[in-house]
Amino acid sequence: MEKEAIAELLEEKYSNLIEWLNLQDDSKWETGPEGKWTTGQHTLHLLQSIKPLNKAMSMPKFVLKYKFGKANRDVRNYDTVCKRYDERLVDAQGKTFKGSQNMKVPSIKDKDYLLNRLQIEQKKLQAKTRRWKDNSLNTVILPHPLMGKMPVRELVMWSAYHVEHHTNTLKKLY
Repeated sequence: MEKEAIAELLEEKYSNLIEWLNLQDDSKWETGPEGKWTTGQHTLHLLQSIKPLNKAMSMPKFVLKYKFGKANRDVRNYDTVCKRYDERLVDAQGKTFKGSQNMKVPSIKDKDYLLNRLQIEQKKLQAKTRRWKDNSLNTVILPHPLMGKMPVRELVMWSAYHVEHHTNTLKKLY
């Protein structure tokens, strides 16, 4: 997938989520189905997952290559990345990874702030994706807690799908 198409996909997926969250009754922000995250926790989780990617994409590429290595395979397409993520989620059996374990329930007072931060971070990710050279997007790899090391292009595509995944969960259950 071309980087411009990825940036547009990010815009679409995050816009869908934010529109849904803005239309949802505020009383549902701090509640969720039994044993599941609240709407606010889903939002916080998405913010927690995009910030490290933005931070990594701000670092010099030679540092990332030194720390994590270089890709030894071709970049997978969007559908394959999505399918692999869905498979890994099944294998993880609901396990939550470091940043999102024992997550505090964000107050309704935090909703506007979190939605604003999410929009800012996704705009940053779009800009970084557009700025990076295609070769770097394909060869620089970063670790993902569930998927393992992935080229940055795949991680950005995953980020778009990750938002869609949570948006669909929210629409279905909340």
